[in-house]
Amino acid sequence: MDHFSYRNRILHCDDVPVPALAEKYGTPLYVYSKKTLTHHLKQIQTAFLAVNPLVCYSIKTNGNIHIAKLMVDGGAGCDVTSGGELFRALKAGCPGEKIVFAGVGKTDAELRMAFEAGVFLFNVESEGELFAIADVAKSMNRVAKVALRVNPDLPPKTHAKTDTSVKGVKFGLDIDTVLEFAAKVVKNPHVKVVGLHMHLGSPILSADPYRQGIEKGLILIDKLRAQGHQINVWNMGGGFGIHYRKQEALPASAFAEVIVPGIQKSGCQLVLEPGRFIVGNAGLLVSRVIYTKDSGGKHFVIQDAAMNDLVRPTLYDSFHRIWPVAPAADLAAPPSDYEIANPGTRKVDVVGPVCESGDFLAKDRYLPPVQSGDLLATFSAGAYGMSMSSNYNGRPRAAEILVDGGEHHLIRRRETFDDLIRPEVEC
Repeated sequence: MDHFSYRNRILHCDDVPVPALAEKYGTPLYVYSKKTLTHHLKQIQTAFLAVNPLVCYSIKTNGNIHIAKLMVDGGAGCDVTSGGELFRALKAGCPGEKIVFAGVGKTDAELRMAFEAGVFLFNVESEGELFAIADVAKSMNRVAKVALRVNPDLPPKTHAKTDTSVKGVKFGLDIDTVLEFAAKVVKNPHVKVVGLHMHLGSPILSADPYRQGIEKGLILIDKLRAQGHQINVWNMGGGFGIHYRKQEALPASAFAEVIVPGIQKSGCQLVLEPGRFIVGNAGLLVSRVIYTKDSGGKHFVIQDAAMNDLVRPTLYDSFHRIWPVAPAADLAAPPSDYEIANPGTRKVDVVGPVCESGDFLAKDRYLPPVQSGDLLATFSAGAYGMSMSSNYNGRPRAAEILVDGGEHHLIRRRETFDDLIRPEVEC
């Protein structure tokens, strides 16, 4: 469910017409729906209510502190993967005891920062990391609570770059050898293994991987407890899929049906790290057509959003629905299937101004005719859009807007050329 809809052939976010936002704030422009954000958080909290989970919003998906604060105010904690993300979470008002620190390469400086913030849990992904945490904890006279991130070696589920539970990836500890590893720290006074972490990849459109992960996890928890580890936390990560193409994603309740019984059987506290599920369908990228062009038998729509604004199509071959903000009268609403030739459409590549052949938002996409000045909406862009954006080709990053009913607020101003060189030392 989201709060983007066409009314009288004009796309609206909640009660605000998108053309009015583009006129006021310019393009490219990220537009987020507050109602959608809070609705999706509530969906997860309600679906898993039986086990009273700690829902930690994944800062990496969209780190804007206004959105993070909205999550914290809604009862969520935060999942962070760096010192910078920890800084954002704290600035958003998240208490340390509701923060989980993930990531494969935590530095000593980041670990000290996390101890000072009083984070709830460290997700550990290597032997070197575990002993580094123990050393820093000893130097600060602390005891670190950690969860071992285990790679359960499940069949591939998603794009190779986002599948984290197959062998040969940098994430997690091998499920076949994790017990040998865990045995080395049973009596370590500065680090306590209290949890199991299983993040299976993203986006996942079936509950089956979670069922398989639960089955393996229950066996492993029993073995860890037999070693002497007091396992009382089970972090199942995130990865719940969203609607990118049609209505392909499952509701949170479908995942809860699989995960909750396993958590109850384990007697552990459940931690979840959703990000995409909350913010993905809550945001869109608005762009303006600059030119159209025919070349080599193809038709190109060149608009002012580029791979530096939304890199997912280039990086992952990801699909995002794209449709005019104000389509022609005979195409008043988006189609049910964006990948077929609908009446009045033609096949185009939607590309940006960046000087790379890989700069595109869509290839071989059927769109109605558009011309210079028309607005396009790229949907499901709330996750890994702005957070992965860059200044490549000297392009200032986009503005971000939060819409609440009939009101809208600037939550990140558009960068200026001066911003591009501000951190650089003067010649």
